[in-house]
Amino acid sequence: MALQGVERTALATVRRGLSLTPEFRNGLIGTMALAVVATVGKIIVPIAVQQTIDTGIKGGKPDLSYIFGAVAICAVAVILTALAGYLMNVRLYKSTESSLATLRVRGFRHVHDLSVLTQNTERRGALVSRVTNDVDQISTFMQWGGLMIIVALGQLLVATVLMFIYSWQLTLLVWICFIPLMIALPRFQRLLSRAYTIVRERTGDMLAAVSESVVGAAVIRAYAAEGRTAERVDTSVDANRSAQIRAQTIVGFVFPLTEIVAALAIAGIVLLGVQLGLSGGISAGKLVAFLFLVTLFVSPLQIATEVLNEAQNAVAGWRRILGVLDTPPDVADPGEKGAELPRGPISVKFEDVHFAYPGGEPVLQEVTVEIPPRSRVAIVGETGSGKTTFAKLLTRLMDPAAGRVTIDGHDLREIRFSSLRERIVMVPQDGFLFDGTLADNIRYGRPSATDAEISLALTELGLADWVDGLPAALDTPVGQRGESLSAGERQLVALARAYLADPDLLLLDEATSAVDPATEVRLARALEGVTRGRTAVSIAHRLSTAENADEVLVFDAGRLVQRGAHADLVREEGVYAGLHASWISAAHS
Repeated sequence: MALQGVERTALATVRRGLSLTPEFRNGLIGTMALAVVATVGKIIVPIAVQQTIDTGIKGGKPDLSYIFGAVAICAVAVILTALAGYLMNVRLYKSTESSLATLRVRGFRHVHDLSVLTQNTERRGALVSRVTNDVDQISTFMQWGGLMIIVALGQLLVATVLMFIYSWQLTLLVWICFIPLMIALPRFQRLLSRAYTIVRERTGDMLAAVSESVVGAAVIRAYAAEGRTAERVDTSVDANRSAQIRAQTIVGFVFPLTEIVAALAIAGIVLLGVQLGLSGGISAGKLVAFLFLVTLFVSPLQIATEVLNEAQNAVAGWRRILGVLDTPPDVADPGEKGAELPRGPISVKFEDVHFAYPGGEPVLQEVTVEIPPRSRVAIVGETGSGKTTFAKLLTRLMDPAAGRVTIDGHDLREIRFSSLRERIVMVPQDGFLFDGTLADNIRYGRPSATDAEISLALTELGLADWVDGLPAALDTPVGQRGESLSAGERQLVALARAYLADPDLLLLDEATSAVDPATEVRLARALEGVTRGRTAVSIAHRLSTAENADEVLVFDAGRLVQRGAHADLVREEGVYAGLHASWISAAHS
């Protein structure tokens, strides 16, 4: 299931985005009041200039007391305007960061609510970009562009009113010059919207390519694929560069137009103003003040292209983050309406379950099987037979396309995630570890566990001597993704983490596949105690796992083709006998 890409107008996108961030609206009236003060204060200087020329030096003789008074009032007004602008900035920054922090958290949490299947439709780097880079673009606009829009619109309105008071003829001239540009701006806005949507997509692709090349550095070097990897990264960087240049080219075309129109307007004001002055239609002070006001009028239009630039970048980012938030979780937590199951041994039942990945052939078909409480079951089959998909459905990382999976008679879709995750724990193949200490990663299974409880769990697993042999024992750093440990050691930590969580059903997805034979023997003894009293499902390619299980489920081409005890299945002709023969052959080769 792909992330949603609902088409919205820029205004609808902003409205939808703001509706998700109520913090931005908190105190907005106060911020707007400060914006009004900051804007109105800017006309004090033109008014002071007009009064000084027309009154302070009336008749050619300056009235120094009047001029000094006007300058003092002007200075106070400028200080108050600057203070209002500062306070407005601070309030806007606080509300913006609070609101975007909410948006970032919502986006992050929603990504975790999406199923593994949905997450796999989007490359990890691009998905991370949606809740980091795209939100940063929104932040830049809200803190700079949004502020400029508030001030600019007020400045435009106040300047127009005062200009009209001084001379309606010159005001009409100014508007005649700028109306065509204002009409053209929405067209440029649509072009920029499309251009910056592409920019955000290319940025996500670039981050995905770069992050994959860093994470996969060892594999890249092992296969001497540096050249191919560099070419892939270069291609994504070039695509991002081309998209950025195209967007900036549009901006670069619009900005000079504003300057040209402004120059024409000022030239027209000087010519018409002189004629009005000669006829007594405007005083010298008002004409000079009018030129100051035209600067205030033109300034918002001159920065409009830059604001438009940031606005389109922000709208493109908003669309992408909303694409995440508007994607409904196809594996949804029923929440308060869901069932809360008591702890205890689990019985599992698959009832005519079917599953297929989007656009692909069925992966599981007509799977009907019951796993009784406290039983140890091994899932076997060739690669691609459906074993891992069976595990993901059992842990509800995905939901079946048809049929249902139940535990203790309850459909998994009707059980709260909090209850389900407490009762069922899966140890995946890769044994993923987080950057931290060994104790931190083991404690991930039960955050309240003490070091003593962790040590006891390791002792029961037979891993205490291994941990004591590490440089800092439980305080040993494991590195990012556990890279300071070997693959087998990462699996040991993952198994200890699952054991400490004390689930009612333990699912091991080839959890001992990366463990050396000596460690596997030790783990086999420990797992005997780990699985006692709880339901255990193991998916493995190793013979020992199947031999020690109460029952073996054999999958082939997405179907459950055999089930029974290891000894019985070996004597039957079928898929399991072939797998067993392969294991024996491999063990003696």
